[in-house]
Amino acid sequence: MHSGDRLSNSAPSPRRSPPCCSRPWPRAANSRWTTRWSATSPATGGPPPSAPARRSGCCTWPPTPRGSPDCRPGCGPAPPAFFSNPYAAFGDEQLRSGLTRTTVHHRPGSYFAYSNYGVGLLGRLLAETGNGTYAELLADRVCRPLGLRSATTGRDTPGRATGHRRGRPLPPWHIPGLPGAGAVRAGGADLLHYLRAHLSPGGGELGAALRDVQRPRLRLLRSADQLALVWNHRRLDGRDLLFHSGATRGFTAFVGFCPQSATAVAALANCGPALDGRFVQGGYEVLKRLSHGRG
Repeated sequence: MHSGDRLSNSAPSPRRSPPCCSRPWPRAANSRWTTRWSATSPATGGPPPSAPARRSGCCTWPPTPRGSPDCRPGCGPAPPAFFSNPYAAFGDEQLRSGLTRTTVHHRPGSYFAYSNYGVGLLGRLLAETGNGTYAELLADRVCRPLGLRSATTGRDTPGRATGHRRGRPLPPWHIPGLPGAGAVRAGGADLLHYLRAHLSPGGGELGAALRDVQRPRLRLLRSADQLALVWNHRRLDGRDLLFHSGATRGFTAFVGFCPQSATAVAALANCGPALDGRFVQGGYEVLKRLSHGRG
């Protein structure tokens, strides 16, 4: 949860959700670690207001029903995979089994918390509604129309970076049962194309969807910040900042944009998160400066 003009520095374990902070800035002397920053300036637009709601959990993440577990029932990662590939064994069978034990504890829309399980389940439901897999739906409905060439859910894509934790290489995360929870991989250029599409959505169903995900749904208690779909929304000095951060054990990312100034930032690092949140906070500070015309 962000406090004042800072972002979260709490890091839930993979048993709950991917952490929402970052590791300290990678040292330039360590050739195994790389950091990529990108910024762009396309077009303008702005989201409407929203209603208040109760909150719970790590609120820098998208709102999901509190009835959805933070991770998934019955799938605690085996100790050897806890710091490397904690969801690799969670497939269709585990998903079906977990669904039978999932209960809703609050009226929908009245209580929320971040849930990998809930977001991943939404991805599965969308894919099944579209009569395909999540990878096929993503490619057909989002990646190809937006011209995203590197974005994929594949594990071993050519030229991919290697993630690290404490200087040691890690395998890419594999999430067969819930790919919508964090199986998408993309490079910095594609992330900027994706952000540019949010700044200038265009027409058609995809354009309408890009505008809709920016609309705040929930306002945090004791805060002026709001939550849209996936995007966090903050009103700062008359401008709207929409942003999201995420991480696996070996990678950290921050993306954000400001409709009024037509600016966007994508920051990527192939090292895992740490409690101080310096990398993600740095990405946010860059976005804030650019939104006010300061490079």
